[in-house]
Amino acid sequence: MSTNRYELGAHENNGIRNAAKLLYISSAKYGGDWHSTLHTHTCSELFYVTHGMGQFRIAEQVHPVTANDLVVVNPNVPHTEISLNDNPLEYIALGVEGLELSVSEEQDDRYCIINFESVRERILFYLQNMLKEIESKPAGYEFVCQDLMEVLIILLMRQTDFATTLAPIRKKSTQLCAAVRRYIDGHYTENLTLDCLADLVHVSKYHMAHSFAQEYGVSPINYMIARRIEEGKQLLKNDDFSMSLISRMLGFSSPSYFSQSFKKLTGLSPNAYRKQSRL
Repeated sequence: MSTNRYELGAHENNGIRNAAKLLYISSAKYGGDWHSTLHTHTCSELFYVTHGMGQFRIAEQVHPVTANDLVVVNPNVPHTEISLNDNPLEYIALGVEGLELSVSEEQDDRYCIINFESVRERILFYLQNMLKEIESKPAGYEFVCQDLMEVLIILLMRQTDFATTLAPIRKKSTQLCAAVRRYIDGHYTENLTLDCLADLVHVSKYHMAHSFAQEYGVSPINYMIARRIEEGKQLLKNDDFSMSLISRMLGFSSPSYFSQSFKKLTGLSPNAYRKQSRL
């Protein structure tokens, strides 16, 4: 009989376990009706491009991306995705709190983009299994997703010179506000109310609105309006849509309300802004 036994050494703190927390996982495929707008998150986001081509605008820079690229955007860095209509961008994204990733001291520590074609199947194994767990929600799925995320990040670190930085886990009220903000960022063109936002995080609308205003210095509804106006700026700059159509696209009840809100935040009417931005 032949037996091989391997002893585990003292557990080394890899900076991930009990420090980083998986907040969400999502998959996306973009079509011609999608409009990009810069936004930020209070957590790190990891985007793995599964198919297609596009661009990532990160702060003031634009980077081309294609299948098997991993885009890491650290907390509070403005970014957005731009898809190419003839080859739509598809990706799986993770939101991870408590951990920041960077490649080297010489590069910008706000983000990094690396191609992982050589380990594509292994990366997809972890990401797709996380999606399966969170979609079907079997018993203990949260722990499975967390563990898969930790293994995935270790795999990525082995393949590169990724360095990790621990960031403090935020208090519960901050997590609540971040969840509301993420939801508004993804649904600001819809008819959101304080009631539906409060239901999302299972607290009273008064507690939610007060906590949000304390955290970000603005009410949830005014934050939603500001997000609409930022998207409106892009539409006014780049498209020739009528004011009526733009106001409907952004979720405003009327063109006059859109115009009033736009002027209040920018100091210009939508028409004046369009003319100024095209000089």
